[in-house]
Amino acid sequence: MKNKINLNNVTTGITHAGVFHADDVFSAALLTTGNPAMEIKRVRVIPENIDESTTIVFDIGGGEFDHHFANSPERENGIKYSSFGLLWKEFGEIFVKEKKNVKYFDEKFVQYIDDADNGGNYNPLTDTISAFNPNWNESQNFDTAFNKAVEFARVILAREFARINSAELAKTEVQSALDESDTGIVVLKRFAPWQKILVPSDAKFVISPSPRGGYNAQCVPTKLGATDQKIPFPADWVGNKGIDGLLFCHPARFLINTADLNSAIKLCQAVLTKEEK
Repeated sequence: MKNKINLNNVTTGITHAGVFHADDVFSAALLTTGNPAMEIKRVRVIPENIDESTTIVFDIGGGEFDHHFANSPERENGIKYSSFGLLWKEFGEIFVKEKKNVKYFDEKFVQYIDDADNGGNYNPLTDTISAFNPNWNESQNFDTAFNKAVEFARVILAREFARINSAELAKTEVQSALDESDTGIVVLKRFAPWQKILVPSDAKFVISPSPRGGYNAQCVPTKLGATDQKIPFPADWVGNKGIDGLLFCHPARFLINTADLNSAIKLCQAVLTKEEK
């Protein structure tokens, strides 16, 4: 078994020069997110006698993090790795809090870039990164353009990692609110991703402060990803301005907005009471 690479000890990343693509851009973004002090060098030919203990070579040279050779590695689902996927496989645990999320992010994000780079399905993000390359009638330096693309990709990765990690932190908060409820109505002190906790539970409604003011109450769907609800809000609430505390009911009847928390709870309780009769 090979020794795990410590990104903190890597001072240099080497990749190919010239036209760049999403896989080498996101590879550089990932590496420099893990170690901001790392320098990325773009070369035509890999220098001789590089120090492998402080240097990572990717997307060039046929090494561990390249995929431009016959029988290059692929996943069980048949999607081939690009340099980005190979680096994510090696270093993903650095960026997300739960090991299961390494696989999740690979499936949700990385595979789309890898697939497009290997001639698979079209990916709009790949197109966006390619647009950073200078056009034929522009004099911009390719390395300068590459650095701009990497900076853009780092922002995307930062937001993706923040979203994944915040969802993990939300589980504790949502579970605590569920434990405090015995009515089928779960009240959150602030909005947090709740679906993975509440959908499998007995909860019917979830209430949280609305960023637009007042409180939102949402119906819990029957299963993850479903568009139906365990108990929808009444059809006659849609467009009805005469119900005390109700400011808005979505036409799909899965969400209402109320003037305050007490109104949200009372309205959800009224639906539950009617359902039980």
